Amino acid sequence: SVPPLPQVLSLGADVLPEYKLQAPRIHRWTILHYSPFKAVWDWLILLLVIYTAIFTPYSAAFLLSDSEEAQRHHCGYSCSPLNVVDLIVDIMFIIDILINFRTTYVNSNEEVVSHPAKIAIHYFKGWFLIDMVAAIPFDLLIFGSGSEETTTLIGLLKTARLLRLVRVARKLDRYSEYGAAVLFLLMCTFALIAHWLACIWYAIGNVEGQRTGWLHALGQQIGKPLNSSNPRHGPSIKDKYVTALYFTFSSLTSVGFGNVSPNTNSEKIFSICVMLIGSLMYASIFGNVSAIIQRLYSGTARYHTQMLRVREFIRFHQIPNPLRQRLEEYFQHAWSYTNGIDMNAVLKGFPECLQADICLHLNRSLLQNCAPFRGATKGCLRALAMKFKTTHAPPGDTLVHAGDVLTALYFISRGSIEILRGDVVVAILGKNDTFGEPLHLHARPGKSRADVRALTYCDLHKILREDLLEVLDMYPEFSDRFWGTLEITFNLRDTNMIPGSPGSDELDGGFSRLRRRKLSFRRRSEKDAPSPGESRALRGDGGGGQAPGAPRGPAEWDPPSPSSCGSSDEEEPPAPPPGATALSPFRSAPPAPPEPEEREGSDMCNPLSG
Repeated sequence: SVPPLPQVLSLGADVLPEYKLQAPRIHRWTILHYSPFKAVWDWLILLLVIYTAIFTPYSAAFLLSDSEEAQRHHCGYSCSPLNVVDLIVDIMFIIDILINFRTTYVNSNEEVVSHPAKIAIHYFKGWFLIDMVAAIPFDLLIFGSGSEETTTLIGLLKTARLLRLVRVARKLDRYSEYGAAVLFLLMCTFALIAHWLACIWYAIGNVEGQRTGWLHALGQQIGKPLNSSNPRHGPSIKDKYVTALYFTFSSLTSVGFGNVSPNTNSEKIFSICVMLIGSLMYASIFGNVSAIIQRLYSGTARYHTQMLRVREFIRFHQIPNPLRQRLEEYFQHAWSYTNGIDMNAVLKGFPECLQADICLHLNRSLLQNCAPFRGATKGCLRALAMKFKTTHAPPGDTLVHAGDVLTALYFISRGSIEILRGDVVVAILGKNDTFGEPLHLHARPGKSRADVRALTYCDLHKILREDLLEVLDMYPEFSDRFWGTLEITFNLRDTNMIPGSPGSDELDGGFSRLRRRKLSFRRRSEKDAPSPGESRALRGDGGGGQAPGAPRGPAEWDPPSPSSCGSSDEEEPPAPPPGATALSPFRSAPPAPPEPEEREGSDMCNPLSG
C-alpha cells in the first residue's frame, strides 16, 4: 500500500482517483503529478505567471525608453531591479519546462504513464510550444543594440509570456462551482484587462507624438506640458499610468466622462474597440454576478415554496391549531437540519456497493460503540448498515404512541427521550440506550404499552423487525451472540393488549418458530428422515395432550405438528371432544412421510410473515 501523502492544496482534482490509491512503477528522477512537490511548484509558477501578466505589459509600455536602454548598455544588465526579477522569472520558466519533461501524466485509460519517452512525446504534443515561447529571454538575446526599433520589439516579444495564462485559466476552471471564487476571478479578470488596455492606450499616445494627443492634453491640464527637446519635462509615469487606467475603466464600464478623450484617429479607433470589449465584459461579468446571486438565494426560494405547500395543505384539510403549529415547527426544523435535501434520494443515486460504504460510515458510531454489534463480520455490518434508518426528532415529538404496533428496534444516538404511561413518566432514556421489544422471544410483533416522547433534539437509529431478522437469518453464527449481548433498556411490549399472555400457546409457538428458524439449515442437511411411526408419535404428543400453560418437554423442540404451526399464526379453534379424536384425518390413516416436510416447508418459506 502507498503511504498517505501530505495534504497540499493542489491545482488538480479534489477527489482522489483510483490511480492515486495504487503504487505506480516510476523511473528514477520522475516526479508524480499529484505529489506535494509538484503541487507547491504549480503554485509558485502560478504566482510568477500573475507577476508576468501585470508587470510585462507595464514594463513594455512605460519603462522601455531610449535613455533606459543606453543606461543599461553602459552599466550592465543589473541596473534595474525589475530586469533582475525578469531574468529570475525566465530561469524559473525554463526549469518548469525541464520538470514537465519528467512529470507523469494520466492517459485516456486512467493509467499513470511514467516512461520518460512517452512523457516527452505527450509534452511535445501539448503545452511545450507555449511554454517554450513564454520562457525565451528576448531582452537577453537582443541586448545591447540600443535602437528605438529594438526597444519596441523587445516590449512586444516580452508579452509572449502572457501565453502561460492559458494554462492557468484551464486549471482555475475547477473553481467555477464556487460562487464567491467565480465572482473574485471575474473582478480580477476585469481589472487585468483594464490594466492591459491602459498600457496600450499610453503606448498609442506616446507613438503619436502630436500636439493634439491625449498626453499633451494631460500635460496642459496638470500644468506639466510636454517638451520634445527635454523628455524629462511633462507628466510623470505615475500621472500617465493613473490617467490611462482611469480612461480604460470609464470606457469599459460606461462611455466615459470626457475629461480624458481621444483626439487622433488612432486614439479614436482604440476607444471604439475598448467600448466594444467593455460591452461584452459588462454583459458577461454582470450576467454571471446575477446568476451567482440567484444561486445563493435558490435555497431560500425553495424553502418558501415548500412552506407555501405545507400551509396550503393545512388550509385545505382544515387542520386545527395545535397540530398545525407542530407541522410548521417540524418543517422549519427539518429544513434547517437537512437544508431541504432528501438524503435518501441522494443515497439511492449511487450503486449498492457504494451505498453500503456510505451507510457504514453514517452508522459507524452505533456499530462501533454498541456491544451487540462487536465481533460481527464486515459483511454482516454492511448488511445491517443498509437496513438502519436514521430518525431525527425535535423536542415534544412523539415517536411511539401507546397501542402502536412495535415494528422496529430503536437505538438512541443523541438526545434524551421519556417514556410515559398516561401522564406519569416511567423512565428517561439517553445516549446508547435501546427501546422496543425482544424480537427473538415473540413470533408476532406486540403493541406498545407506553408513549415515547423526545425531550431534546434526538438522533435515533431504527431498524425494522423484518429487516433485522432477515439479516440475522443470513448470519446465524452472529445471531446467537447478538441476542445474548443485546440489552433492551425499556421493553415497550404490552402482554395484556394482545391475545395470549407470555405463557400461552402463542408464545410457545413463537419459541418453536424461533427454534425452527435456527435449525432450518440443519434439518435440510440431515440424511435420515423420521419414520412414519415416529412422525405419528410426535403428532400424538403435540395434538393436545398437554395443558396450554404446562412446561414443555424436550420433544417440543423437534419439528412441531401442523396444528401448532397453524395456531401460531391465527387463533386456535376450540378443541374437539374426546370422542371426535378418532374421526380426525390425522388419526384415521397413517400419513405419508413427505406430508410433515411439506407442511413444514410451507411454514418456513417466510418465517417473517407473522
